[in-house]
Amino acid sequence: MASPVRRARRLWRFWRSEQHTLRQGFVALFISSGGDLLAGLALGSMTHTLQMLPGLLVLVPAAIGMRGNIFGALGSRLGTSIHAGTFEPTLRDRRGAVYQNAYAATVLTLASSVFLGVVARLISVALGQRSISVADFVAISILGGVLGSAVVGSVTVVMANLANRHRWDMDAVSAPLVTAIGDVVTIPALWLASLIAGIAYVTGIVALVAGLFCVVVTIRGVMTKLPLARRVILESLPILALAGVLNILAGAIVEQRLDRFVTFPTLLVLIPPFLEDTGALGGILSSRLASKLHLGVISPRLVPEPAAILDTSIIFLFAVSVFFFVGVSALTVGEIAPLKGASLPFGTVIGIAMVAGFFATILSTIVAYLAAVATYRFGLDPDNHGIPIVTSTMDFLGAATLVATIVLFGVSAHG
Repeated sequence: MASPVRRARRLWRFWRSEQHTLRQGFVALFISSGGDLLAGLALGSMTHTLQMLPGLLVLVPAAIGMRGNIFGALGSRLGTSIHAGTFEPTLRDRRGAVYQNAYAATVLTLASSVFLGVVARLISVALGQRSISVADFVAISILGGVLGSAVVGSVTVVMANLANRHRWDMDAVSAPLVTAIGDVVTIPALWLASLIAGIAYVTGIVALVAGLFCVVVTIRGVMTKLPLARRVILESLPILALAGVLNILAGAIVEQRLDRFVTFPTLLVLIPPFLEDTGALGGILSSRLASKLHLGVISPRLVPEPAAILDTSIIFLFAVSVFFFVGVSALTVGEIAPLKGASLPFGTVIGIAMVAGFFATILSTIVAYLAAVATYRFGLDPDNHGIPIVTSTMDFLGAATLVATIVLFGVSAHG
């Protein structure tokens, strides 16, 4: 059995050999955190809207999480094709991997948007929470989802082309950047879509027409003759449905503590970067494990092999600096921006971010490994399931961890 010194030396050699990935990962995560803070600022500025439209916060983690689930998985699949040397940077060939993946992502976006709208209302009612109507939820979810996905999908395809051309590690940069972009565009898109809520007849008509369109497109997608697209859609729909439910439950957890977040808007600013960074860290690990499983570098064993454990060490290395940065940045943004509400001490915000981040990272690495191994052993593609499982599970567990940590630090709506 290797001594602690030998293990430390091996770990250090591994980190040095992964300098390229570490540099790219740190840059991507910090860009991701910065983008998520903009999303957090947008969310922190929506306190009036969140109070006027009860239940809307239930939809927020689900909407932004679904962008990461769909397009993070898209980036992971494209990253695997780059590693395998099968990537073709064009959308013109309908039989090509890029076109079929883009088509599948479009179908999944529409299917998940109408699903989230309905489930958000059902769970709000089941939990006894006040909420807007099902028509409001469906209209906001579809319009916001389409607006956000148009941007995120385009960026993901462009990013894959750049990664292929410049030899970037797509597994290291895709998950954090896609989730950050998804946050930045989805929250403003939801706010724009929310303007339609409550308008007599208009909301109902939009929800009905858009919902029927989404159903028709989903059916056509399931029956498509494009083999890769059909497999992605069929494999992804069940896991995205489960992910959507977990995302909605994450929103419900935060909605139940809305008074604390409204009293201290800095905590609202903290939500998007915290949830997305926990998901992004797990997404990086999931993508790396998926590529290594496909290439035969590691085996799908319940007990991780040394190569998988070394990959996990990178995630904790990322986490220490990322969550400290998130805490400092959220506090800075909360103090500088004209947000209405009370402020929290520096140590409290940093402590909440670091403590919650530590426990969330432990959960994230466990979920990422088990998701990659389990899907591979069942003959499924971990690129299709790994990131959705990790990000949705971590939205739920991350929200629970964050709320529990806030309570642990004694933060209440009464100051």
